[in-house]
Amino acid sequence: MSEQNRDGSLQTEEALTSSLHTSAGTRERAETPLEALSSICVVLVAGLFVMNFVFQNFVIPSGSMEKTLLIGDHVLVDRITFAPPIGWAPFVHYREPQRGDVIVFYKPNPETPDLILVKRLIGVPGDRIHLIHGVVYLNGVAQNESYAAMPKFSADPDDEYSPARDDFPTRGTPPGSFEVWSQALPSHVQGGDLVVPPGNFFAMGDNREHSADGRFWGFVPRGNILGRPLFNYWSFEATAAQMDAQGASLGARASSFFTTALHILNKTRWSRTGHLIR
Repeated sequence: MSEQNRDGSLQTEEALTSSLHTSAGTRERAETPLEALSSICVVLVAGLFVMNFVFQNFVIPSGSMEKTLLIGDHVLVDRITFAPPIGWAPFVHYREPQRGDVIVFYKPNPETPDLILVKRLIGVPGDRIHLIHGVVYLNGVAQNESYAAMPKFSADPDDEYSPARDDFPTRGTPPGSFEVWSQALPSHVQGGDLVVPPGNFFAMGDNREHSADGRFWGFVPRGNILGRPLFNYWSFEATAAQMDAQGASLGARASSFFTTALHILNKTRWSRTGHLIR
């Protein structure tokens, strides 16, 4: 039996069957190593883009944001909302940082390059701020900050009243402040208030007694703000010393890794998993 092709030539049934098998085999051929490598590269590039420009993970190394964020909280940070708008992505929601936002940013005048901090945004450009015994007054109104760990002024020497820290800025900068900020502060004070200049923000930690924040190093330039933490994806009970060890020598990091692996079940704060950050 034979079948006439569209061009008028004849092809036997056996030849036609062979041709069909050959065509199917071509379609089902195995992916070459080069094609597999290309696919992996595409996935890796897409993943790196998402983790560096859309979302990024950070771990909280200190207690300056307690009780909102605890030492050992691992948070996912939104890098898009506060980023400069992109013309080709009009569907993405952008906005300026607002009072009360928890922000992640590069520290102004850092001791080491690219030092990243997390604090709460207290003042936006034009705001007038002062503290009386640790209570924040914003544009003349005392703030009811339910998220803040207010000063207790207990018998603990670390909890003692500190005039420059707790009655800021009328007493100057607190002890341990950056010299450049101590010199610049008077030019930003009007009538006992710190006035936030254009293009800058004022940020403080929620744990006011134990936070080296804007009172110590000044304003956060708009360009330093990276994003906002969204939620805890994992929280591991740790101390500040253990967190510091993770950035130390290779041996210290290895020890910290094995300690975490050994206690991952009994020291994970399961109730904080998925905890939204506000």
